[in-house]
Amino acid sequence: MIDFTPIMRRRARARLLAQQRYITHAASVQQEQLVKLIERASLTWQGRRYEFSALRTYDDFASAVPLSRYEDLREAIMRMVHGEADVLWPGRVRHFAQSSGTSDGKSKYIPITTESFRSNHYQGASDVVSHYLNLNPKSRLFAGKGFILGGSFANEVKDLPRGVRVGDLSANLIEHINPIVNLFRVPDKRTALMPDWTEKLPALVERSRHERNITNLSGVPSWFLTVITEVLRAEGKECIHDVWPKLEVFFHGGINFEPYRARYEQLCDMNRMHFLNTYNASEGFFATQSSWESTAMLLLLDVGVFYEFIPIDEIESDEPHALPIWEIENGKTYELVITAVNGLWRYRIGDTVKVEQVNPVKISIAGRTKSFINAFGEELMVHNADEAITAASQQTGAQVLNYTAAPVYASDGKRGCHQWLIEFAVKPSDMAAFTRILDDTLKHVNSDYEAKRTGDIFLDPPQVVTARHGIFEQWLAATGKLGGQRKVPRLCNDRKLMETLLNYINDGHL
Repeated sequence: MIDFTPIMRRRARARLLAQQRYITHAASVQQEQLVKLIERASLTWQGRRYEFSALRTYDDFASAVPLSRYEDLREAIMRMVHGEADVLWPGRVRHFAQSSGTSDGKSKYIPITTESFRSNHYQGASDVVSHYLNLNPKSRLFAGKGFILGGSFANEVKDLPRGVRVGDLSANLIEHINPIVNLFRVPDKRTALMPDWTEKLPALVERSRHERNITNLSGVPSWFLTVITEVLRAEGKECIHDVWPKLEVFFHGGINFEPYRARYEQLCDMNRMHFLNTYNASEGFFATQSSWESTAMLLLLDVGVFYEFIPIDEIESDEPHALPIWEIENGKTYELVITAVNGLWRYRIGDTVKVEQVNPVKISIAGRTKSFINAFGEELMVHNADEAITAASQQTGAQVLNYTAAPVYASDGKRGCHQWLIEFAVKPSDMAAFTRILDDTLKHVNSDYEAKRTGDIFLDPPQVVTARHGIFEQWLAATGKLGGQRKVPRLCNDRKLMETLLNYINDGHL
């Protein structure tokens, strides 16, 4: 194939030069975004409701428009799904990303407007490539094809208006993409959008195993690991570069990559392979790794999103105080709030981020606001759990495919503890050592957990239960959530999921 990388590299340099404003004028860049958003939506139902035309400053905006969760916007969004125009954003919105449910148990439908396709999702993807080309001067990324692992348009909405599409974000992006791009991607569109993962997986393997021009992968680490493993099995190989010799980078996101890194490094030729972290959610494309020295991600400030940050100690407050980007502090963890070109206004997306750097702003994903364990005052977050799983795996030679954890409550004179259900690709050489390292690392990274574990007075050591192979994927299939963007909850503050999975094991189901 013709190598278009030199052409794309010139575009990348221009984009990175424009992003220098993130360092010198971050506040101005963000304020410009807010002004554009308010002006664009001033005549919508939302704009009239909160008198956008009278808003002049950020303080005006924050005073007039309340913070919102999906439950607060559900009715307005469903009006949009069913065809009403000019509700949260001008015009009629025809694309919606179906995401995991909220506290009322229903799915979320995130609007994807024409502007969010263009100025956010696709621009964010372009920014990822720009930073990668800058980091790898020897790249020949555009001398081959990208393997994009996507979802489908399977959804729960009945009687959709003509022309309205509801499905995974990746399915919408694949459907809406410039047809020319399809010449440079794998698999074909029909295969990429197949809804049944049990049929899709073998189709993905068959469409990709003979393609020698794959240079890059994009997707969720857990799902791509399944695809790569099946490709290697079909080809009778142990290294994926023996199948895809031009492969040079995996653009990953959705979940923390660190628990999977060892397995990927085992399956790849690390002299040729790179990994780049991205933050691309259903609600928007927010950040990308911009350095090899750290996996912290550069927050994208000019992609149609205005960011606010709720201090972590105010998340449960009835009236939390959100901060603009010019007031956040290095090293602090915040809940992320967005106002964006998809019509979400001061929207609490449910993610927490840690500020790793403030000039320019770089973040890491700390976890979900509802994915934690705090049954005993330990305030265990997903990034704590991922770090502990990674440390225990590295020191015992284990490789973890999937895991979840939940509290075991105190009863009959016994103290409570945490129970971890873990599916291993390679079991640890010493399970007792794995459990001890897991516990010790959690103490090291989380002072609240350490306090509760001190002297085994309040909290007993963790329990680790080995899950049989495939149980998490099978559970996702049983719940109708099997697919390239669906994820296993890492931490649960109750035992509903854990008991379900343990019952499957005990009863031999699935």
